Amino acid sequence: MLTFKRSFAFLLTAAILTTGQPASAAWPLGLDGQSLPSLAPMLKKAMPAVVNISTKTKIEIAEHPLMRDPFFRHFFEIPNLPRQRESSSLGSGVIVDARNGYIITNNHVIDKADEITVTLHDGKQLTAKLVGTDPESDIAVIKVPSNGLTELPMADSSQLQVGDFVVAIGNPFGLGQTVTSGIVSALGRSGLGIEGYEDFIQTDASINPGNSGGALVNLKGELIGINTAILAPSGGNVGIGFAIPSSMASNIKNSLVEHGTVKRGLLGVNIQDLTPDLAQAFGLDQSQGAVITAVQPKTPAAKAGLEPGDIVLAINERRIKNGMEIRNVLGMLQVGEDVKLEILRKGETQTVRAEIAAPKIVQEDGQKIHPKLAGTLLGNTLPNDPVEGVRIEKIHTGAYAFQAGLRPGDIIVAANRQATGSMDELKRAVSGSRELLLNIQRGDGAFFLMLR
Repeated sequence: MLTFKRSFAFLLTAAILTTGQPASAAWPLGLDGQSLPSLAPMLKKAMPAVVNISTKTKIEIAEHPLMRDPFFRHFFEIPNLPRQRESSSLGSGVIVDARNGYIITNNHVIDKADEITVTLHDGKQLTAKLVGTDPESDIAVIKVPSNGLTELPMADSSQLQVGDFVVAIGNPFGLGQTVTSGIVSALGRSGLGIEGYEDFIQTDASINPGNSGGALVNLKGELIGINTAILAPSGGNVGIGFAIPSSMASNIKNSLVEHGTVKRGLLGVNIQDLTPDLAQAFGLDQSQGAVITAVQPKTPAAKAGLEPGDIVLAINERRIKNGMEIRNVLGMLQVGEDVKLEILRKGETQTVRAEIAAPKIVQEDGQKIHPKLAGTLLGNTLPNDPVEGVRIEKIHTGAYAFQAGLRPGDIIVAANRQATGSMDELKRAVSGSRELLLNIQRGDGAFFLMLR
């Protein structure tokens, strides 16, 4: 112990004699005549473009129908209480167009908000209005008065590489603007079940609640991603955070500004992953890609000549690893856009071109298809739906099917053990039957429902 004290005293004395200051001072500004690297100059330019977002939402309080009866309340002397409560939330956003006042954030940050307040880097507060949202990608655009704003330039996120240094800027836990750093841990993360369309940048830069909608920037101070989610059992950062690539966010922002919504189109194919077993059956050495299992008639895919059994290797020069990647890529294309597919057919590589078309919306009264479906409005599934089938668009709460458990948004993927990828297939599957055995997809889960 004595030896340790003498050694520490010697080091402290040496430090004071050398620098003239106690050794507890901060890091030196330079070393051997060279200035130490710092992110401060870049952050001084980037941080004013990242804003804090607070929202207020009025929520209806559910109550028993008897509580709405004035006589009942008077008889039991129950006071009239507010039927609404106010909820608030915090998040972040990125100014991407200072001249027009456009800010990109996450849809879940401003979802159903009645009031949106933006706090700038200098503390100034502005009231924002909603321009448009895309829940499937979790992107939203809001607008504020454009005086004195600073925007963040966008980089091409497709040029990112694993190992690139990145910085996350946001408002975690409502503490105020905070900066964390790390690297790109992985690219093209999907299949996480976080959003409908997933093509995430994974980073170990700390992303915590409140960082949502904030900026992920490169060392040049350019926007490469919108911080969106964390993967942690406790809800805090464990070094696995996800950001929406800036190229994807920019495309969605442009669509929301122009149309107020994202007009996703239709190619018209059913797909599945190219597994090692399928690759062997097709006589292939590779197991990356996706197999076209069906081509819907009178769709761009049919007009382009795509066939069941074709293996999609790339779309618009982007290599395809699995079926989820095809869904993500096609989901970002707008109606009228051209798409180039590199396919493998009978051992030969071919290039096929198609034009994305608007999905045809078909709706029918459920009672006309089967008496057990009375009180429902049925529709075809759309490109952003997780599976092919027949969607329950509306259902009356007094309908037998509702009492049996059917709900709006449910997708009938099979009836009486027959696949129902379309309205016509559902009609054929239920024709002449007295009872219906439905295979239902609801969100990420699936179950059987018997209508007797």
